[in-house]
Amino acid sequence: MALGGSTVQFAIIALTVVGLWIGARALVDSTVRIARRFGVSELTIGLTIVAMGTSTPELVVTVDAALAGLGEIGVGNVVGSNAYNLAFILGAVSLLRVIPVERSLVHRDGVALVLSTLAGFAVLFDRTVTGVEGALLVGLFVAYTTYLVRDERTAHSIETEYAESRVTGAIPTGFSHRARDALLLGGGLAVVLVSGHFMVEAASTLARGVGISDWVIGGTIVAMGTSTPELAVSLVAMRQGHVGMSVGNVVGSNVFNVLGILGIAALLRPLAVGGAAIETLLWLTVLTVLMVAALWSGRRLSRTEGALFVCSELARWVLGLLRIFG
Repeated sequence: MALGGSTVQFAIIALTVVGLWIGARALVDSTVRIARRFGVSELTIGLTIVAMGTSTPELVVTVDAALAGLGEIGVGNVVGSNAYNLAFILGAVSLLRVIPVERSLVHRDGVALVLSTLAGFAVLFDRTVTGVEGALLVGLFVAYTTYLVRDERTAHSIETEYAESRVTGAIPTGFSHRARDALLLGGGLAVVLVSGHFMVEAASTLARGVGISDWVIGGTIVAMGTSTPELAVSLVAMRQGHVGMSVGNVVGSNVFNVLGILGIAALLRPLAVGGAAIETLLWLTVLTVLMVAALWSGRRLSRTEGALFVCSELARWVLGLLRIFG
């Protein structure tokens, strides 16, 4: 591909990143306002509604890639996004403020994060995800989400330690506000769908044009692009003092990415990846265990630990980009 062609594809990817960010923010803002009317804790909102909302770009891109027969872009996007979420986003947030962690996030959701990552590694070990395996992953995600909702409604075990933990206040409930939220939700979804489609097209064209693998493109450029909503929401939530939502957003997104998104995509069309996927999956598994261990020790993520995680992600990116441009 000529330089001009590559430049155009990079420009399209950059524009779709903006579209994904705008669309996902509209989705998240509208869904959070709806959830607030029910007095749900910010950690649960972060783990469920916000996590699935900010993961909409990953869902659209992965499903679109799967339907187009580009399994490596789809799976690479999920794996790369999860590594980026944990190492870069949580690491960057901790550099702004030491992250205290609730007991339930470590004991319940940290374990769920590790187990979901191991489940993803297990189904991809043979380099394919079949429809049956996809159904199993989706079933695990439904079970996990159902447990979260029941725990919130009945056991009330998620008692946050922060003043802003339970999202309350004067929440507009009039018809005009409900109509506005419905329009924002629908419009945001439309923007995400269109942006995700064009991102996959541009990424696959770029990969073929410069002679690199779909896996590298999916795990670096596309992964960072689809993770921009998680980055934006986590930073904004942290600056506003909503620690539970900031951390829960990342943890919930990673669980949803592996169980929900990979599962849905495989149900629509089996996914196949190359040998490079196993190496990256192994790194993601190690990274996930290290992050949960760091959160478990002292129930916080310090600035030093955050800096180390950020550096690890920058190193992964450098190696990936060297494969692209080297």
